[in-house]
Amino acid sequence: MIGASPSKIFHLGKFVESLENFGIESKLVIDTDIYSGFPSRKFSNWFDSGKKLKKLLNDFKPDAVFVDRQTNFGLKVVEQKIPLFVHLRGDFWSEIQMAKKTLYKYPPKSSIISIKEKIATKCFENSSLILPICKYLEDIVTEKFPNKQTSVLYQGINPENWYHEEGMNLKHPCVGLLQSANIWGKAQQMLILKNIMKKMPHVTFYWVGDGPYSEKILPELSKYDNFKWLGPLKYPNEVRKFLSEIDVYSLLTGIDMSPLTLQEAQLMEKPVIATNVGGVPELLQNEKTGFLVEPNETSKLEESLTLLLEDEKKRKEMGKKGREFIKKKFSWEIITKQFSEVMKNNI
Repeated sequence: MIGASPSKIFHLGKFVESLENFGIESKLVIDTDIYSGFPSRKFSNWFDSGKKLKKLLNDFKPDAVFVDRQTNFGLKVVEQKIPLFVHLRGDFWSEIQMAKKTLYKYPPKSSIISIKEKIATKCFENSSLILPICKYLEDIVTEKFPNKQTSVLYQGINPENWYHEEGMNLKHPCVGLLQSANIWGKAQQMLILKNIMKKMPHVTFYWVGDGPYSEKILPELSKYDNFKWLGPLKYPNEVRKFLSEIDVYSLLTGIDMSPLTLQEAQLMEKPVIATNVGGVPELLQNEKTGFLVEPNETSKLEESLTLLLEDEKKRKEMGKKGREFIKKKFSWEIITKQFSEVMKNNI
């Protein structure tokens, strides 16, 4: 059984389809719909006895439960003596510290984040297996929990869902950014565009995304005529149109583990330029499918952008290599096969 956050239902639905092809029966649910507990936003959930979850477990009788975040749902599963597999998508410990210093700095939010931190820690400690989303993150998990069983499980993707689709008109040459502004440690790296846009006034930079920190990003970048904010786009159709139209994709981030947008952009045969942090280097082939730039290194970013925007042949060459790279390493068929082997060894 898979307990997921609402934002990941689309992707984990593809995982379920792939599991079926490997003869593994699965059931996908939104974790908080089944069991939430304290500190849920809905007061009545604080007193949930867990009967709904117990019935679901008794009816489906899973050999293991897979969760994509660390919540009370996972702790209730452990109480039922069922193996819990935790798919860890980000550096939880760094992100929690950032949250404490920013959005969750003052009461009552500071108390809530502390409670969530304790719940997550219990999930990790009581899990049968932790599945970090990249090798970089696995090293962090091993340091935190040296006696825990771990296995890297990258984000899977269906290549056939990413094809050229017209419908969005952008000004060329252009660079596309597709990333949220939910974590300041990630989003603030976008501010280096101020220096880049000054030097490249003929290039239009389009940002797709939103989040609580957009109010810190937009006032700074909107000062430049060659910056355009498109807000959030419907996934995946509008995102596919956006990626079809851009010339180059860029991910400017201060911390990231396995950003799905890097996979999507390469499947759309776009050369990518990304900040060399966290697990990002694991998702592209430097100087083959794109370029890695160090944090705050504007000179290398400008150089890479100039090279790609002036050389259409290079863009197409890198784009084709990028699609092949993602297909061979991250397709759901590959990821599910790896997971099925891990599952056999841990049940």
